[in-house]
Amino acid sequence: MKCGGCSGRLKRVLEGTDGVQATQIVLETKQVAVDFDEAGIDVEAIKHVITDAGFTVLAA
Repeated sequence: MKCGGCSGRLKRVLEGTDGVQATQIVLETKQVAVDFDEAGIDVEAIKHVITDAGFTVLAA
């Protein structure tokens, strides 16, 4: 993520995903924390949503 627009877009995509409850994005460190319901979505699916949005997942 390089700007507030990028982080805002990722936040909208993630929070519009079923099972995702909330996100916290720190632009300076390029980190995202995702609160989610394990009954509704898993980590692999979240990683897929992030990569489909054009971002790279470095760790989960």
